[in-house]
Amino acid sequence: MKRLLVLAAIVLAACATKELSIADLSERTAEQHLLAALKDYADGDYAVAALRFHQALAAGLTYDRDRVIAYKHLAFIDCATDKIAACRDEFRHALKIDPNLDLSEAEAGHPVWGPVFAGVKAEKDARQ
Repeated sequence: MKRLLVLAAIVLAACATKELSIADLSERTAEQHLLAALKDYADGDYAVAALRFHQALAAGLTYDRDRVIAYKHLAFIDCATDKIAACRDEFRHALKIDPNLDLSEAEAGHPVWGPVFAGVKAEKDARQ
């Protein structure tokens, strides 16, 4: 109950100075960067998406699955821009968090990052 009162006081104080949305209360900065990065990626704005994925990771994404998503998309961007070593590193980060990570059929079929991911995963499996 005490937490609810404190939260209500914060909301009321914030409303006095600016309009506050539920999104402001429910999403952390890291998650907001991740959502924006995914939108930029979908829109084909890969440079901005990469920056925002890095911002999301630096801000401390809460969930492992979100960190995996960020690293995986950074790998896609690196592979697509012919930064194969960086692409491998991003896939390694993702696989360190989720050793069972697999790409979707469409992702795995990509002519550049599909084979890079398969190689990194095989390398990881060989070490175990």
